Amino acid sequence: MKRLLIIGGLFVVAGLCEIGGGYLVWGWMREHKPLLWAVLGALILAAYGVVAALQPIPEFGRVYAAYGGVFIALALFWGSWWTGSDRTGGTCWGQRSV
Repeated sequence: MKRLLIIGGLFVVAGLCEIGGGYLVWGWMREHKPLLWAVLGALILAAYGVVAALQPIPEFGRVYAAYGGVFIALALFWGSWWTGSDRTGGTCWGQRSV
């Protein structure tokens, strides 16, 4: 059980690093936010690579295949909660993602 919590926690942290870092770089480039946004975004994106490599699963392909599903769920959550946009059209996330 402890191993599953570590794996799940690392997936969530990696996803938040990837989405959050990308969001900060996007804000700097597209929304003319301060340069600090780009610097922080780049550092957070670098942290994403490190966090993903901390997975105790030895097979690279399996880690990234599983992470893909976690990333999709986090991206949908980020889009609806953080940015306030509802891309689901008022329906279940699962229906829209398939």
